[in-house]
Amino acid sequence: MMKKRSAFGWGELILGIVLIILGIFTFARPYSALAGIVFVYGFLALITGIGDIVFYVKIQQHTGFGPVVSLVTGILSILAGVLLLFHPNAGSWAMAVLFPLWFIAHCISRLTHLPIIRITSGTGYYYFSLIVNILGLVLGFYMILDPVFSFFPAAYIIGFYLMLTGIDHLVLGTSNIGMRR
Repeated sequence: MMKKRSAFGWGELILGIVLIILGIFTFARPYSALAGIVFVYGFLALITGIGDIVFYVKIQQHTGFGPVVSLVTGILSILAGVLLLFHPNAGSWAMAVLFPLWFIAHCISRLTHLPIIRITSGTGYYYFSLIVNILGLVLGFYMILDPVFSFFPAAYIIGFYLMLTGIDHLVLGTSNIGMRR
């Protein structure tokens, strides 16, 4: 019997592709990243927030309890996304303050998923996700401590991180957790 992709699996695949494209664009055009893609960052923050909340709900349905961190970080990601979408002129401020917070919130959320990921997707993906999200945490905290870092050379690092996060989402979307039973 052939297993079909669940909505969760498709969502992860699409999000992974979008993050990789955004990472490549950010890496290739770092100077226009701040001015030109604040809207896209807002949209992605909104989508990842919704994804974290969906993950919380699905796990709660199956186990009777959900990782509350996913719910909280999902709400924070949605709030960051709405701010960026409805106040694009706040992009400079958002890059210096909210983008690092979104990195941190998203990485914490993904780290809370690791026990389930290890069971469903194996240790290879588990360690890849662990490393990517620890790097994201370090980058997020560094951007908070040095906001100037958020504006100039970090575009290359952010682009690289977005590509890694996109790969992380692609792998999760194609793993057993993204399949219907």
